[in-house]
Amino acid sequence: MNYTALAIIAALFTASAASADETDAAGRISLELNTAETVEGSCKLTFLITNGYAQAVEQAIYETVLFDRAGQVNVITLFDMGALPPALPRVRQFVVPQVVCEDLGRVLINGTSTCTGADLPLDACAKGLTLSTRTDIDVIG
Repeated sequence: MNYTALAIIAALFTASAASADETDAAGRISLELNTAETVEGSCKLTFLITNGYAQAVEQAIYETVLFDRAGQVNVITLFDMGALPPALPRVRQFVVPQVVCEDLGRVLINGTSTCTGADLPLDACAKGLTLSTRTDIDVIG
């Protein structure tokens, strides 16, 4: 096989993989816990959130439960992710007072408190929600 054929195959594979990633993100919201940092005795959680719908989400609020490393509930709170334009990632930060990030073992997205936007599917903010983390704190939902 020559180099031109290999380049074409590699380009097709890359285009196919990129298309699959775009298709996988379509029609759902992805939420990533990107960082967790203790600042002045409080835990600052940074999330990367992307709206995979063709329509804007005007407001997305998630009921969130923080568990300590022993598995006990530490805090139940609401995280307002705000407006989410389609296909554009957004970063949101939340400071949880009197919680040290190093003590957190798990974050549970317990449900959607608010999800508004014109022409959004029913339960758009919860159905198909994909969760991930770049920290040592588990994120489940």
